[in-house]
Amino acid sequence: MDFKIHTLKDLPATAISFLAHFDNRKIFAFKGEMGAGKTTFICALLAAMGITEIEGSPTYSLVNVYDSPLYGRIHHFDVYRLKNETEAYDIGIEEMFYSGGYCFVEWPEKVDNLLPENTVWVNIRSLEDNTRLITTDK
Repeated sequence: MDFKIHTLKDLPATAISFLAHFDNRKIFAFKGEMGAGKTTFICALLAAMGITEIEGSPTYSLVNVYDSPLYGRIHHFDVYRLKNETEAYDIGIEEMFYSGGYCFVEWPEKVDNLLPENTVWVNIRSLEDNTRLITTDK
């Protein structure tokens, strides 16, 4: 599935469409170069899920946890700073992946061996015209 974002104004509608397309999937691994828009799109997803106080990227805390009145528990991970999978185990990442809540993971290649089999892989690319192309594996 592909989603194209031309401007920031497209984010809310795209986030709603994205969530509707994956209504029974809860683990999402976001790949893309630095500055491609991973955090921006995840924040749009959080807003579409009813989160009003979004903390932004959990670059230093590694994970932000939210409670949505519509979607339940949501974990937003930025694992860029992890050195190895042992550090991921130390923060309890596997328990969060299998908790039944939503998980949005930035830089998933750092923990790809720990991700559940049904993870949706999402690639975000910045195109030459400054639009963003979001592609998924399903």
